[in-house]
Amino acid sequence: MATVTKENIGLLNEKLTLKLEKTDYLPTFEKSLKDYSKKANIPGFRKGMVPAGLIKKMYGPSLFTDEVLRTVDRELIKYLEEEKLDIFAQPLPVEMDIRQLDVNNPADYTFHFEIGMKPEFALADLSKAKVTRYKVKITDEMINNEITRLQNRYGNMKDENTVNTEENVLNVLFTEVDENGNEVEGGVKKDNSLLVKYFKEDFRSNLLGKHIDDYVIAQLDKIFAEKELDFILADLGLDKNDPAALQKHFKIQITKIGLLEKRELNEEFFKQLYPNDELKTEADFRNKVVEEIQAYWDNQARNQLQHMAYHELLDGTTIDFPESFLKKWMQTQGEEKKTEEDAEKEFPTFKNQLKWTLISDKIVRENNIEVKPEEIKAFARQQLFGYMNMPMGGDDQPWVNNYIDKMMQDRKYIEDAYNRIQSQKIFEWAETQVKPAEQEIAMEDFVKIQEEHKHHHH
Repeated sequence: MATVTKENIGLLNEKLTLKLEKTDYLPTFEKSLKDYSKKANIPGFRKGMVPAGLIKKMYGPSLFTDEVLRTVDRELIKYLEEEKLDIFAQPLPVEMDIRQLDVNNPADYTFHFEIGMKPEFALADLSKAKVTRYKVKITDEMINNEITRLQNRYGNMKDENTVNTEENVLNVLFTEVDENGNEVEGGVKKDNSLLVKYFKEDFRSNLLGKHIDDYVIAQLDKIFAEKELDFILADLGLDKNDPAALQKHFKIQITKIGLLEKRELNEEFFKQLYPNDELKTEADFRNKVVEEIQAYWDNQARNQLQHMAYHELLDGTTIDFPESFLKKWMQTQGEEKKTEEDAEKEFPTFKNQLKWTLISDKIVRENNIEVKPEEIKAFARQQLFGYMNMPMGGDDQPWVNNYIDKMMQDRKYIEDAYNRIQSQKIFEWAETQVKPAEQEIAMEDFVKIQEEHKHHHH
């Protein structure tokens, strides 16, 4: 009869010794050998009439090894279930040599395994966390900028013959040239579209009055400020940190001149933007814009609060790990086996991810958090309308339901949606546990806090 004994070899690290008697595996091996002889199709012999000795010689070693290892697996699983051991991953075999298995000399065998035990731990107390829920103050400037952005986005582009204003949109061709204006063989050549006001203020006068096919020759850092320069260099495939890139000369030829006509603030425009709202006046429209801006920044503030709760949980929860076992396990994973040095280097990141997995599992288990099929369907519907930039609605349209039915058959999509919904529920739970201080803040200051927070945690 098989026996398993357990021996502690480190923090949350146990060694299992499985002793297998030949009576544990021999009867089933002999039965599988007999079954195989009935099915074997060997030239020169009628099916089912192949001598047992030949079958054993040809197939015995592999069948014997398979049966012994299958018995080992069965006994290990049985032991883990009976003892209710909560382990990481799978037991790791220790110095297992299957060459010891001899079909011609069945014997009692001993196998050794290492297991890593999952730890007991208490979650950090979020009610004691010092966190802040920010309320971004919406200013007239923010509202006016958003209204202008919407007017421009839905505006009409009118072709012009001459550059008359800083608001003109120029389609241009960048061609790398030498100091004398001769095209560089194999140099950079790229189309782009720019507003005149993207150029440096002291250079814009060189563009006013220009017509289609007119051009200017200049070095990029002489005509673009830092922000626009970074964008232009990236678009041209040049490295902003390379001094030589800034010294390059470019011929910038105008291929088209346009002027964006802003949309008028009228009921037709309001209806186009918000078909489900009855917006009659400019004041109604302005209030709707305020509502959307506030909703956006409230959501950003909520994300910030949840992110703080995440780090409170991660940094404030103490969890012990069977590090030696986990590093060995890491070396067995993936198509390319990791070295001991690789595992050591990658372990801090792996440990952090594992820590969050344990914390998440505990929150889900203790708070009965579940994701229902209808929630995954709603998620798919929301994604669809988001991708198509359409307002939610029209659920009764056949193509919408067909799309959702198709996504519900995609296992990878289901798993991804499930994990995202579950994660959101975990953060929503965390949000209910914190007791944040409320603070009104300017948008610029809030953005700065967000950037500092990201920088601190990366």
